[in-house]
Amino acid sequence: MTTKLTAFLLLLVTIGFSQNSLPLIPQPGQVKIENGIFLLTDKTVIQADASSFEAQYLQMAIKQLTGLNLKIVPVSNGSKISLSFDVDGPAASGVKEPYSLTVSEKAIAIKAEYNTGFFYGIQTLLQLIPSENKREIKIPCLKINDYPKFQWRGMHLDCARHFFSVDFVKKYIDYLAMYKFNTFHWHLTDDQGWRIEIKQYPKLTEVGAWRNGSMVGHYNEQKYDTIRYGGFYTQDQIKEVVAYAQQRHVTVVPEIEMPGHAVAALAAYPQYSCTGGPFEVEKQWGVLDDVFCPKEATFTFLENILSEVISLFPSQYIHIGGDECPKTRWKKCAHCQNLIREKGLKDEYELQSYFIQRIEKFVNSKGRKIIGWDEILEGGLAPNAAVMSWRGTEGGIAAAKEKHYVVMTPGSHCYFDHYQGNPQNEPLAIGGYTPVDKVYSFNPIPKELSAAESKYILGAQANVWTEYITSPAQVEYMIFPRMMALSEVLWGTSNPNQYADFQKRMVQHFKRFEQEGINYSKALFEITSEVMPRPGGNGVLFLLKNAQSGNGIRYTSDGTMPTTQSRVYDQAIEITKSQTVKAQYFENEKAKSNVAEMTFHIHKATSQLVSLQNPPSGNYAKGGGFTLVDGIKGDKAKFGQHWLGFSGVDLNATIDLGQKQKINQLSLGLLNSPSSWIYFPKKVTFQVSEDMIQFETVGTFTYEEILKANGQVDIKCHHKNIQFVKVTAENFGIIPDGQPGAGNKAWLFADEITVE
Repeated sequence: MTTKLTAFLLLLVTIGFSQNSLPLIPQPGQVKIENGIFLLTDKTVIQADASSFEAQYLQMAIKQLTGLNLKIVPVSNGSKISLSFDVDGPAASGVKEPYSLTVSEKAIAIKAEYNTGFFYGIQTLLQLIPSENKREIKIPCLKINDYPKFQWRGMHLDCARHFFSVDFVKKYIDYLAMYKFNTFHWHLTDDQGWRIEIKQYPKLTEVGAWRNGSMVGHYNEQKYDTIRYGGFYTQDQIKEVVAYAQQRHVTVVPEIEMPGHAVAALAAYPQYSCTGGPFEVEKQWGVLDDVFCPKEATFTFLENILSEVISLFPSQYIHIGGDECPKTRWKKCAHCQNLIREKGLKDEYELQSYFIQRIEKFVNSKGRKIIGWDEILEGGLAPNAAVMSWRGTEGGIAAAKEKHYVVMTPGSHCYFDHYQGNPQNEPLAIGGYTPVDKVYSFNPIPKELSAAESKYILGAQANVWTEYITSPAQVEYMIFPRMMALSEVLWGTSNPNQYADFQKRMVQHFKRFEQEGINYSKALFEITSEVMPRPGGNGVLFLLKNAQSGNGIRYTSDGTMPTTQSRVYDQAIEITKSQTVKAQYFENEKAKSNVAEMTFHIHKATSQLVSLQNPPSGNYAKGGGFTLVDGIKGDKAKFGQHWLGFSGVDLNATIDLGQKQKINQLSLGLLNSPSSWIYFPKKVTFQVSEDMIQFETVGTFTYEEILKANGQVDIKCHHKNIQFVKVTAENFGIIPDGQPGAGNKAWLFADEITVE
């Protein structure tokens, strides 16, 4: 047995023990703290089968933690840690994860019916052992009975946009193991790279694994370098990773994208496209029009690929993608149109369903099942397919109601390529804002499902897309500490009402991260802010907080940098005029956080009542209508906060100014980011009224005018006795062929409505 245990595995062991707070993540189901301590010394032994990977794993981890080299023996009457099978335990039903952990003054006992239970019990025990080189290590006496709620506890890693070494992939699996995740979703192919060796088709890696440049900066900038970039995993390396994961009770689920996200494959074998090419491995991010053509030769090609993939991965599920497949080429392809007529299909969406069902039939013939992104619902779901719901939870709800298994992974809570702190202080990301507490609040089972339907929710996972994540250190930064929150959600012991307790336990892990050189995000310690309406309007209230202490925050309101001599923040700041507030957290006269900065533009509509005809969507609804009049303009470069997002519907906002008054100018800020399916609206209309009954249109902007103004539309209007302002922005609608997100509803992003 191979027992190479990276030094990083010590990350599993935390941290120190307090009688008042056990630093356990995920929180076990049942914990009873008892009196007394167990002394771990060099006389302690591990009572287990010496050939057991779990026993050797425990032995190595304790040695690296404490310096103590414990022997593995079959029987002992002295100080010991025992791993013993318990066939009468909670796993009698056949579920493999349950375990019990008992620490008494004389011995530690981990009992389970399966090795998986032993492994999870070991993770819990290691979190109780302080990392210190002493002759005697104190461990608190307690009793734990524990098992998870969800079957699928996953983390995803995109190795197509940016490639990561085998060593880092193993380290990533170690991260999963230490927090009791059991599924690694390995994204291996996309437009920007093919990362898995297929022996029957060597050009997939000879050609498809390398691109002649990459996007640099944000998608909106459309800048590229010319550096040849790529890499791939040999089949021997794949086997090595799969075996490594299996030892740690992690299932590796491969993803081979189809019918879209196929340009890297088509660059190698253009004959499986609709046009015949030629193609280059794609440099830019986003969604491309060239996809697999559903002809017999293509199915043979893909089935041969999948045969090799299935031989490498023993997972029950094979992920076949199915997302973001533009229909542009299919609509113009004679073969595709003939196939639609021949099969009696309604349209190209049913053609996609035909494609997926052909692939499913083949995968099923190999004794496996397919799982795909929620677009595979379109045109009719394949009979045995499971659905990974990413465009919100709606796809998962629909699939569960049809009695299909579902893994929830909505962008609102589970996309770890989003910002997790103030975008001003964060590395460039695709957008969005998903802090730790947002992840911790996630419930994978939607309230729309009945108890019977809920049984089809296998669990959830976080996705780590790497367009803007170029290094292992940055992957670490994006997953930690958010994956800790998700681990507790999926174990089934999270309680959003007790987030402070989780945060206390989580912070205790950070010292270990620092010891091991793990590049975790410290956004939790940054100053966070909240803006609230000021009673009576005429400004806003600006609230600041820090995870450690409130009384160490100092701030300025004149644009200067804060120092230890600046004003102490002790209550909400009243903002009644336009200004820039800068704040920083100090401890022992030293700055401990980045500078938090917010610029306010106070105008006639600030903090006034806003009515929205259509509610904003998902992760872009914070603050509701108030966000449009909070005095803060959204950042167009880093759109993580301060924007309202509307999926497929119009913005229709009416502002009550509180009293009749003179107005001279109206403005609206809009965002355009096609790579994220965010498009300027087709039209913007400004209207005013004295009585909320009759409205006068004072200005209309077409899409072309909005584009020319780069989304900042302003209209002069000299009116008296105006109390109501209505702003309507007509959603771009269904994204047309040839554009990122083609065939899907466009997002409309709007921010400050200014009334001067």
